[in-house]
Amino acid sequence: MSEPPGENSLQCSSGGVQKEPASAGCCTGNTGPAPEIRTATSIITPASRWDHFAAQWGINRMGHTVAPGLYRLGHPKADSPVFASANYTLSFDALRSALAGTDAYILVLDTKGINVWCAAGKGTFGTEELVRRIEMAGLCAIVSHRRIILPQLGAPGISAHEVSRRSGFSVEYGPVRARDLPAYLATHTATREMRTVRFTLADRLILAPVELVHIALPALAAAVILFILAGPVAALAAVAAVLAGTVLFPALLPAIPTRDFSTKGFILGAIVAIPFAASFALAPGMSGIAQVIAVLVPFLLMPAVTAYLALNFTGSTTFTSRTGVKKEIFRYVPAMAMMAGAGTILGIALGILRVMGVA
Repeated sequence: MSEPPGENSLQCSSGGVQKEPASAGCCTGNTGPAPEIRTATSIITPASRWDHFAAQWGINRMGHTVAPGLYRLGHPKADSPVFASANYTLSFDALRSALAGTDAYILVLDTKGINVWCAAGKGTFGTEELVRRIEMAGLCAIVSHRRIILPQLGAPGISAHEVSRRSGFSVEYGPVRARDLPAYLATHTATREMRTVRFTLADRLILAPVELVHIALPALAAAVILFILAGPVAALAAVAAVLAGTVLFPALLPAIPTRDFSTKGFILGAIVAIPFAASFALAPGMSGIAQVIAVLVPFLLMPAVTAYLALNFTGSTTFTSRTGVKKEIFRYVPAMAMMAGAGTILGIALGILRVMGVA
């Protein structure tokens, strides 16, 4: 999930980074200045951990970057492995920390501060950028082999045969999780477990803060307005709908029936709306028509909000596709809009009826 530091930065948020002159020019025979190789370590410093925390909470969202280019980890030689990574600090740090004790090169692509999986979908962790970085680094003059190891989740953005044809480097896909790299490097063979993409409760919940922060300000504004117009229960309903979509939905994702994220959100939102609908319906002094409207409002508004936030969560998962998300958008967003609009109109009508003394 501000501008990234320039490529001439001497430091990044992942810890100290120094530049060193490369040993040769680029592969295309450029006679200009030799490309630079930065030096990285496998140590995750307190500053790096703060950067991770800030990224997970959406603080300075696009500022968690390292400078693209070639990095030296340990004391690599010409036959040392070469890994590719995104210039998102969490991606880069996961890779370098997993390679503790390994002498290697890390080729960091310019993904605009986006992680490998999302950048592959956007095309920034892609064939063009990989080939360009190989040439800019002069990689064929630095290593004796012609193999570069990519994270498996970067595969959607890479055309391996095009990389090979244009750069001479073959693409090798490593395991899904960086922590499996030491075992993978022993045989260069990934087990079924290494290839399996998992999205555990911990994986899902770690994404909740940034989703919550993204919607926090509008949610707070809506809660304040509803508190003024309709009281504390209405304000609490707004907060509950947002928490259901950003925290409860990721936690319960596999347990909610249906396949589409939007319909899962509708179901969860409807369940969360039940106590609020009951509270509104049982409010003293309400006529029959007012009670009906009071029940309908939360059942229209809350599922719409929760479903929208659930649909937004597709971008945080590893098992949705762009085509699938587009289908969901065209299929369900109009329904969300109609439900939200109808709920708002009925809520205003209920307020008017109560002011007029009819409700």
